[in-house]
This record gives sequence, structure tokens and C-alpha cells, in this order.
Amino acid sequence: MFLSQRVTQICLFLFAAIAIFGGCVQMYLGEPDTTPRLDNIHRFLSGIYLGCGFICGWTALTIQKQNTLVFLICTAVFLSGIGRLISMNLVGLPEPRGLWLGYVSSEIIVPITAFIGQIITNRKLQIK
Repeated sequence: MFLSQRVTQICLFLFAAIAIFGGCVQMYLGEPDTTPRLDNIHRFLSGIYLGCGFICGWTALTIQKQNTLVFLICTAVFLSGIGRLISMNLVGLPEPRGLWLGYVSSEIIVPITAFIGQIITNRKLQIK
């Protein structure tokens, strides 16, 4: 396995861990201080988040067979970071500020790292 592919794999395992943990926590907590409609939507999206964690884990485990799926996952995570940036710009930065800045930083940097790793891997595979 190429180093670039290992880097991409580590990024995918990181995505998986975050999404599985976050999906479980948010499914359990919900959004009780709001309307039933918003709590329902929150828990629904938590289920999607959880499911995406399993997809990321499976993709990391089968990384040598994956290509397009890696790019799609990286794009989805990057777009989630863009969504956070838009929210921070429109309604402000939640407290504690450092935590939320850490989230958005990782959602921008890690998918770019994995994306580049996959591009490098693809180039190396074409040379063989």
C-alpha cells in the first residue's frame, strides 16, 4: 500500500469514528429544547450521520478497491465544513469557540488531505 493511500485510509477512519460517535450522541440527545418537528429532523439527520460513519469505515477497510467513493465522501465532509462556515458567518460562532473552530478546521483540512492522497495514489497506480 502506498503512503498516500494509507493517509487517505487514516482520514476515512477518522471520518468514521467522528460520524459514528457523533451520530450516536446526537440520536440519543436529540434537540429537546426546540419544537417536536426540529427534534425529529435532528434525530433523522443523526441517523444519516451515523450511517455515513459506517460507509466511511467500510471504505477505509476496502481502500484498495475504492476510488470514486473516496472522492464523494471527501466532498461531502468538505461541504459540511462549508455549511458550518456559512452558519458561523450568518448566526455567529457557538460556544465554546475553540471546539467549533476545531470542528470546522478538521472538516476543511482532513477531506482535502484525503482527496490529495487519493489523487496521488491514482497517479502512482497509473504508472505501474
